[in-house]
Amino acid sequence: MLRHGRTAWNAERRIQGQLDVELDATGVEQAQAVAPLIAAMEPALVWSSDLARARLTAEIVAKEAGLEPTYDERLREFRLGDYQGVTHAELEARDAAAFGRFQRGEWDGIPGAEAPADVAARFTSVLRDLVAALGPGETGVAVSHGAAARSGLVAFLGWRPEQAHDLRALGNCARVVLEERSTGEWAIATYNT
Repeated sequence: MLRHGRTAWNAERRIQGQLDVELDATGVEQAQAVAPLIAAMEPALVWSSDLARARLTAEIVAKEAGLEPTYDERLREFRLGDYQGVTHAELEARDAAAFGRFQRGEWDGIPGAEAPADVAARFTSVLRDLVAALGPGETGVAVSHGAAARSGLVAFLGWRPEQAHDLRALGNCARVVLEERSTGEWAIATYNT
């Protein structure tokens, strides 16, 4: 699992959600830097969110690995309703209590937002489909977004949803490596590298 590179909105601490924001120059450099590391893992496939910031990251990674990316909207970030396009500072000034809940990841009450359980379900579904598309011993790459990936990871592993709060937010172009055990269960090999 790979988070997309930086956008100008990441740098501004502006809430993106499912708004289609492009990578900035730093984000492109991040994707170019991580691409050889991912390619060295010899992935058999690269699946990506269809949002621009993930798409470009996936294109850079896939090209380095000699692959063509596949796009799947199930890998999108949370839809964050009324908070999309607002900076952290603007949200805090508008409603300090709401900003506190947002910071804690308590997103169920955001007007117009996608429910965390729905995000976890769609993300788990796409990860299961990605795994099913792999042959024995093959590696797959899912390029996505920070919050959705964290919630989806926790659901995929069968952890309680609130355990997502125990994991740090993924940095831009940071990755999570999962390994399948001989029992068919999954384990985190690395997180946020």
